[in-house]
Amino acid sequence: MTHATRLSRRKVLQSIALFAAGTGSLTTLAAPVTLPMTDSLAASLGQALRIKQPLVVMVSLHGCAFCKVVRENYLQPLRASGLQVVQIDMRDNRALADFDGTTLTHDAWVRKQGIKLAPTVLFFGFEGREVATRLKGAYLPDFYGAYLDEQLAVARRVVAGA
Repeated sequence: MTHATRLSRRKVLQSIALFAAGTGSLTTLAAPVTLPMTDSLAASLGQALRIKQPLVVMVSLHGCAFCKVVRENYLQPLRASGLQVVQIDMRDNRALADFDGTTLTHDAWVRKQGIKLAPTVLFFGFEGREVATRLKGAYLPDFYGAYLDEQLAVARRVVAGA
């Protein structure tokens, strides 16, 4: 096999892998897994604190493949187990009430937080304070679950101890 043929074959295989990762399957297009959008961070935080848990906020970007992986493989299962997880979208002009009641857009809130990379996962406790280290990006999928578990444990300890 020539070098050019190997490169061509590799590109075809990479394209198939990217397509499969983006759709979840080569034969069916499953409904996308979504996280609830919030229009009030204070209300979402209140729901989380009522069950003595932190609020987990995923900052996402439409079309972001890494966001899809984090949403489907890590955050949706946490949400299904009862954790309060919401999504805020970069470049979205939907209205959002911040923790202090200030109204802005999803995109303006993302910029206010200094977030430049999607996905970013944040953990909030009392008074809308971040209670664990943000997870920026998802470039190490083999370790992402461990990083998420570690920061979620930190956030839970802070919320439980407050």
